[in-house]
Amino acid sequence: MRFTINIDCTPEEARAFFGMPDVGPLNAMIVAEMSKRAREQMDTLADPERFVARWMEMSGKGMDAMAGMLGAAMSGAGSAPAKKK
Repeated sequence: MRFTINIDCTPEEARAFFGMPDVGPLNAMIVAEMSKRAREQMDTLADPERFVARWMEMSGKGMDAMAGMLGAAMSGAGSAPAKKK
């Protein structure tokens, strides 16, 4: 036996029905902060030298973080998992 139920509601109504939180205010805050930071960095985008320097600075940190994660993974790779009794 198969039956279909169609419910006509807005996303906000569906979230409220299932008890999910309203993330609208949080989203508005994040968008406002990202817009503010983008406006502050507009001069960096206009100057190619500063743009590339900022880009390389961020990629270096990312590479260091990746190397740290790989190192941690490799140090744990040599040990055998404990056997369950």
